[in-house]
Amino acid sequence: MAMDIGARAHGHWSSCHAVAWDLMAPDTGDREIGDLFQKHSYPIGLIVNRDGKRFVDEGADFRNYTYAKYGREILNQPGRQAFQLFDKKTIPLLRDEYRMKGVTKARADTIERLAAELLIDPIALKATVDAYNASVKDGKFEPSIIDGKSAHPAGQPPKSNWALRLDEPPYEGYAVTCGITFTFGGLRIDQDGRVQTEDAAIPGLYAAGELVGGLFYFNYAGGSGLMAGAVFGRRAGVAAAREALESKQVEGVRSSR
Repeated sequence: MAMDIGARAHGHWSSCHAVAWDLMAPDTGDREIGDLFQKHSYPIGLIVNRDGKRFVDEGADFRNYTYAKYGREILNQPGRQAFQLFDKKTIPLLRDEYRMKGVTKARADTIERLAAELLIDPIALKATVDAYNASVKDGKFEPSIIDGKSAHPAGQPPKSNWALRLDEPPYEGYAVTCGITFTFGGLRIDQDGRVQTEDAAIPGLYAAGELVGGLFYFNYAGGSGLMAGAVFGRRAGVAAAREALESKQVEGVRSSR
């Protein structure tokens, strides 16, 4: 609607804030479940696609700095699907969202059986896991810090931190797709939240939060959208109130005349 009256589009429209989202979640979400459809414990496990191949460095950084771009990366995978894999060592460490009722998951005592349950190529997945396991470096696993415990399997992305072998049954796999929260594209504003045309501000129109473009490109740090909404929301609110007050004062002068 803003663009229909001349507002300028701004920012990275081909990218977005995204998360790994339960594959079988309803299209419109569920207010009782809320954001528990998201699956954010992947740094301590492995992520593979339907072909049984890893496609990201799960341990590149804390999940707050990777989840948005990794969620979007799922869109590039076969069927727009991915699978997060864990074993006996890491299952107890999973976030509460993995224990919600109705989660799309499978559990098995072998990698091949887990692959069959999740409809992943079993031969390819076994080869991927074997190569990964063989490359895991010794060291202490410390999930609360950047621990440097890594793996560098040939022909796969590295795992830079939190690399544990996936070798102790039972194994669990969680099927996810991409859940899009907002695009990084939006409207152009000035520092007071006034929506801009190509060469001026639109009188009386302000924007903040996810409607604003130009704040994020390619990636997103957890919580930064809340901070941006708070900062620009306050500035826009103050500016809008000031404009309304000034307009009322002008009308009062006109009425007195």
